Amino acid sequence: MVAIPDEIRSEPLSKALAERYLAYALSTITQRALPDVRDGLKPVHRRILFGMRLLRLDPGTSFKKSAKVVGDVMGSFHPHGDQAIYDALVRLAQDFSVRYPLVDGQGNFGNVDGDNAAAMRYTESRLTEAAAALLAGLDENAVDFRTTYDGETLEPVVLPAAFPNLLANGSNGIAVGMATSIPPHNLGELCAATIALIENPNIQDRSLLKFVRGPDFPTGGILVEDPASIAESYRTGRGSFRVRARWEKEEGNRGAWQIVVTEIPYQVQKSKLIERIAELLEQKKLPLLDDIHDESAEDIRIVLTPKSRTVEPEILMEQLFRASDLEARLPLNMTVLDKGLVPKVMGLKEVLAAFAAHRREVLERRSAFRLEKIRARLEVLEGYLVVFLNLDKVIKIIRTEDEPKPKLMKAFSLNEVQADAILNMRLRSLRKLEEMEIRGEHDTLTKEHKDLTKLMGSERLKSAQLIAELREVDAKFGQKTVLGKRRTEIAKAAEVAEMTALAEHVEERANQVEREPITVVCSAKGWLRALTGHKEQSKDDKYREGDRARFWFNAHTTDQIMLLATDGRFFTLDGSKLPGGRGNGEAIRTFIDLPPDADIVTMFVHVPGRKLLVAATSGHGFITNEDDAVAMTKKGKSVMNVKPGVEAVSCRPAAGDSVAVVGENRKLLIFKIGEVPELARGQGVYLQRYKDGGLADATTFTWKAGLKDENNKLFEPSELKDWKGERAQAGRIVPRGWSRGGKFGEN
Repeated sequence: MVAIPDEIRSEPLSKALAERYLAYALSTITQRALPDVRDGLKPVHRRILFGMRLLRLDPGTSFKKSAKVVGDVMGSFHPHGDQAIYDALVRLAQDFSVRYPLVDGQGNFGNVDGDNAAAMRYTESRLTEAAAALLAGLDENAVDFRTTYDGETLEPVVLPAAFPNLLANGSNGIAVGMATSIPPHNLGELCAATIALIENPNIQDRSLLKFVRGPDFPTGGILVEDPASIAESYRTGRGSFRVRARWEKEEGNRGAWQIVVTEIPYQVQKSKLIERIAELLEQKKLPLLDDIHDESAEDIRIVLTPKSRTVEPEILMEQLFRASDLEARLPLNMTVLDKGLVPKVMGLKEVLAAFAAHRREVLERRSAFRLEKIRARLEVLEGYLVVFLNLDKVIKIIRTEDEPKPKLMKAFSLNEVQADAILNMRLRSLRKLEEMEIRGEHDTLTKEHKDLTKLMGSERLKSAQLIAELREVDAKFGQKTVLGKRRTEIAKAAEVAEMTALAEHVEERANQVEREPITVVCSAKGWLRALTGHKEQSKDDKYREGDRARFWFNAHTTDQIMLLATDGRFFTLDGSKLPGGRGNGEAIRTFIDLPPDADIVTMFVHVPGRKLLVAATSGHGFITNEDDAVAMTKKGKSVMNVKPGVEAVSCRPAAGDSVAVVGENRKLLIFKIGEVPELARGQGVYLQRYKDGGLADATTFTWKAGLKDENNKLFEPSELKDWKGERAQAGRIVPRGWSRGGKFGEN
C-alpha cells in the first residue's frame, strides 16, 4: 500500500484567523464595496456595463432581456449571485436612485415607494448615452485589461470615463472597517470645476465651491445646510447635508388651502414617509395637521390638510420637518480606491484631480494608439502610391514572376507589409479616382499625425484637449439640457434656522405645556421621577432598598431631557411627561428601549445648538451637534459606533480651546480642541492611546482658566504645561494632588 503524505499542518488558530480575515477584508474593500475614484464604479457595475457593451446593447439599439445580461456577466466576469448582479443593474436604471442613469430599462424597475423591480426575465435593458461616454475609448488601448476569474477572457481594470461619474452619480458601500457614502452631483457643475482645476492646478478648495454648490439629488428637494458646513465637508471629504422636501401652498374655496409636497428627500421611501406621518397623527404629535393622503401618479403629490385655515403653512411644514423624513440628513464620506488599490478619504479637489489625471492618461494612451494606427496606414498608402507611379512595371513583375513579392520589395524599396498590401489590391482599385482618394487620405493622415505628435509633446495642448472634451460632455449632459438641469435647490440656512425656532415656539404653545420648574431624579438602578419645583439633594431622599441617587438636576416641564447609553445611542424624554415625584418613580426602560446589557452614561437638559464631546472606553471620541442627537422614538438615535467590548463612557459640553483626557491608568493628556473632528455619527478618532485599561473621562476647557478635577480642585496652566501634547498620545501620570477617582469636574 502506498503511503499517503500527511497534509495536515499545525498552525496557531489566531494566525490562521488573522490571515484569512485579512484576505477577506482586502477582497471586500477592493472588489466589492468601494468605488474607484477614476470611473466611480465598483467592479460589479463596471462588469455589467462592459458585458452589455459586448452584447452590443448600445444606445438606440434594441433591448435585450436583463436575464441574458446577468447570465453573461455572471458567467464571464462576476462569479457571484445572479440576484446581486441584477440588483446592481436595476439601481443603474432607476432615475430616482442615480442622477445620470447608465442603463436604459424597459419594464418594471421599481419605484420611489420602495417597490422592488420585476424579475429579470420580465425586464429588458440597454446602455444609455452616459454609459457610452464612460466606455468610449476601450477599443483604443485607453486603459489596462486583466484576465477574468476563469482566465478565459479579459476585462478592463477601469473604464475611460469621459465624465467624473463618482460625484455625478454618487456611491454607497460598506466594507470591513470602512464605508463610503457619496451623494449625486450636477454634471455641469462638475465639468466647470474640473476645467477650472485643469487651468489652475493650485486652485483653492473654496474657489471650487463657486462651481460645485452642493449635491444635486435625482429626487430634487431643497438643500438647507450651512455654507460653511458644506465647504468643510468638501474640504475634508467627511460631513453631512440636510435636505428638505419641496412643497407649495394650494389655494381652495372660501379661504381654505392645503399643502402639496412635490419632491421628497433622496433615498426616502414615499410609502414609509406617509406611514410615519400618519402614525404621528394618530399619536397626536402633530397638533397643526388634520390629514394626509397620497395623490401621486408618475409625479409625487402628497397632500397635507391643516387643522385650521389660520395656521401658517410655513410653521406647519417646520413641524413636519422636525418630526418626519420630510427632512433628512444625508452623510458624505468620500472613502474611495485611489488608482484602484489604496482606500483613501479624499476631498472634492482630490477627487477631481484624480479624475483629471486619469483622463490625461487616457488621452495619452488613445493618442499613442491612434499614432500607431496612422503610421501603419501611411506605410500601406505609400506602397499604394508606388503602384500608381510605376503601374506598368508593377503589373509586369506580377505577371512574369513566380514569386513577385521579393522582386517588388527589391525594385521599389518596399517592406513586407507594403508588398503584401500591393499584391492584395483589387484590379478595380487601379483607376485614377482611387489614386486621388489615396493621395487625399495620405495628406489627411499626415496632418493628423503631425497634430498628434505635437499634442503628445505639449502638456498645454493636452490640457486644452481635456477641456474641449469636458465641454463636449457639458453640452450633452450639462445644465442646458433637460437631464442636466439642477434639481436640488440651495436655500438660505439663516432663514431656515429662524423658521425652525418659530415652529418650536408655536409647537410649544400648541401642546399647551406650561413652563414649570421640576427636579429630575434618576437612581442608580434606573428609577425615574420628576419632583415639583427646584430642590436640593439631601440625605433624607428615599429610594428603593439597595438603590441610591445617581442623576439629580433642575429642569422645566418644557425641556427635553437627553440621555446617552453605553451602547452609543442617545434618547430623548419630554420633561412634561416624566412620572411624578410620589413614590420611587417608574423604571426608565418603560420610556426607552434600553438593552439589558446597556447602562446610562449621563442625563442632562437639551440645549439647542450646543456641541457635545463624546468618548468611549477604547479612547475614541468626536464632537457632535446636540441637535443631531435628539431622538424622536423609543429606539433612540445611534450616534457613537461602539465595537463589542467597548462602551461610551463620557459626554460633556464642548466649549473652550482645549481637550483633556484621562485614562483608567491615571494618565492625563491635554491637546487643542481643533484636533477633534465634528461628526453627526461615527466611531471618531483616537483621543488617547492605552497599553492597559481604557478611557476614564474626557472634557473640554479654556486653557487660561485652568482645569478642575472631580473634587473641583483647580490646576493652573503653569501646573499643566507638561501634560500638553497632541491627540492620540499616551499622556503622563496625573499631577500631584489630583483626585483619587481620577475624573474631571465641571470646567
